[in-house]
Order: sequence, then C-alpha cells, then structure tokens
Amino acid sequence: MRRRDKMSLPLPVPPRSGGAALPSPDRSYVTVGVDQEVFALDVGHVREVLDPQPFTRLPDMPPSVRGVIDVRGQSLPVFDLRVKFGLPPGEQTAHTRVVVLEVPFAGQPVVLGALTDRVFEVTALDDTGIERPAELGMRWRSEAVAGLGRRHGRLVIILDVAHVFSLTDLSLAAPDVPGS
Repeated sequence: MRRRDKMSLPLPVPPRSGGAALPSPDRSYVTVGVDQEVFALDVGHVREVLDPQPFTRLPDMPPSVRGVIDVRGQSLPVFDLRVKFGLPPGEQTAHTRVVVLEVPFAGQPVVLGALTDRVFEVTALDDTGIERPAELGMRWRSEAVAGLGRRHGRLVIILDVAHVFSLTDLSLAAPDVPGS
C-alpha cells in the first residue's frame, strides 16, 4: 500500500488536567457511525474506506478483532469498533464499512482496519469550537476521546486513534516492530 507521510501525525492527547491543546476545528474529519453515536476520525489517519469482505479468523484472536482481510495482497487486521466500545457485535448491513487507519506505534505507523456501522462524510466540524470530554458519565472510554465537536448541530465524538487501540492491539497489527 502507498504510504502518505502526512498520515503519521497523531492527534493531540487531551489532558486530564491542565491546558494542553484540543484538536483543531480547522482539520478535516471522516465521520463514522457506531451504534447511535457519531465519531470523527482525523483525516490524516485515514488511508481509505472499503466495503466489507469476508474475514479470516486466526486462532487466539482477541474478541475485538473481527479477522483479517486481503487488501491488494496485504493482510490487514480489522477491529470491530462496536466491540472495542463495549457493545455487542452488530450485523453487517449495506452501510457497514472498513476504515483503513494508520495509527502511530513505536515510532512508525501501523495499518489496521476499523469496522464501522456506517461512514458519513469527510468534513470540517461546525465552527462552534471543540470541548474537552467529561471525565465521568461517558459511555465510551474517555482516554480515547480527544474532544467533542458538532456537525450540523449534532454532537460528534472526536476519537484519538492512538488511544482507541491498546498496546496489545497495535502489537498484534504491527509487522516486525522491535520490542513487540
């Protein structure tokens, strides 16, 4: 697969206290749906969006890994975002998509797929600003949330892709990463 250098930049990590920067509302995001929620992925991490294809399950895969798929001769692990976020796996529909991501890990980008219920668009967020995620009461793991924005007046959860996937996930997806 072709690598684009701009895609290896991670999103800023939201602080637990203090004043570190939130993601920029001037960036473009790929908006995706998982269950009833809308998430935004920094377009700099997105390589492409694919229709789902049959998954090959390998022995001892974690429950969040749906399987591997073939993308132009390369095997790609696909993580089910519903399972990653504590939901039961969903049935595939005509809207189901695999978002191919580059996630920074051990100084190099790791390519993996994220199974989503649907992909909406590539867009900028509304210019109402980005808010810090609340520490309590969120349905999703707060360390995976870089901020909260709005699109067409609806709340959008901006994901920090470096935190959505655990070190174990990234080690599984990384080919020949030293120390993994």
